[in-house]
Amino acid sequence: MADQIDILAKQMEQKDTGFEEEIVQVNRVSKKTKGGNKIGFSVLTVVGNKSGKVGVGLGKAPDVAAAIKKGVAIAKKHVINVPIVEGTIPFEFRIKLGAAKIILKPAPKGSGIIAGGAVRSVVSLAGIQNISSKVLGTKNQASNVYATIEALKRLSERHKREANRR
Repeated sequence: MADQIDILAKQMEQKDTGFEEEIVQVNRVSKKTKGGNKIGFSVLTVVGNKSGKVGVGLGKAPDVAAAIKKGVAIAKKHVINVPIVEGTIPFEFRIKLGAAKIILKPAPKGSGIIAGGAVRSVVSLAGIQNISSKVLGTKNQASNVYATIEALKRLSERHKREANRR
């Protein structure tokens, strides 16, 4: 019964904000202290409304539920707008952020999302339906998520500049 109440509360919360949440990574971290090990969790979450807005947040807390809540709150504060043209991105974009290298390419209608796990969660919550991507460099999911968000942010800025020129 309590589980059903939690599920209903979560659904109502999602309807109120319009954002969907996805957990990308959960890490257990520990710190040596005089009294022993202090255990905590860090959770990387992505939120998006599937119509051009997406954000990412890293929440840290002693338990997973609190870390998820913090991660979602941080992600909602750092939402960016993504340009979507006919279900895909306007042009190809390559980015290197730290060790992560990501290539995002527009794809024809009906292709779907051709992307790895970390990139897939970001672009699907952004509302992009057709995209082809390649993750080069690191396999670290957090780095790849942050690189994808940065690529979409720069893509948006470039799209605005080109629209102003016309």
